[in-house]
Amino acid sequence: MTTKYKGTCLCGSITFSVEGFSEQAAHCYCSMCRKFHGAAFGTLVAVNGLKWLSGVDQLKDYVAPNGTIRTFCNTCGSSLGFRVADAPIEEIELAIASFDEDIPVNIDAQIYTKYKANWCELQNDLPAFGDERKS
Repeated sequence: MTTKYKGTCLCGSITFSVEGFSEQAAHCYCSMCRKFHGAAFGTLVAVNGLKWLSGVDQLKDYVAPNGTIRTFCNTCGSSLGFRVADAPIEEIELAIASFDEDIPVNIDAQIYTKYKANWCELQNDLPAFGDERKS
């Protein structure tokens, strides 16, 4: 039996399930992630077996000047995910906070820390990468 992990947007219009996660996930401190998530950083994770269960018609994309794509709920504005330029929706990295239950993901890095807000402290127990994505 395959375990499914479910998530939703704030209003519940959009629901999804996934079957698994990347072994790597990072807190991103770039200014676009901070603004998109309304927080000190955004935390996104690549997923396997994504299925949109409802609300696909409510998915809305914002394409940033650099071509990256941020997906959100058209009704409530919940931040749902991120894609690199020209990537299809199937390659979305989902916002970890959009899951409705505990998920088996460990944060292993902090990226784009050069852009962090001055009022935010980095976690000393995680590697930090200033201006590049971890490999």
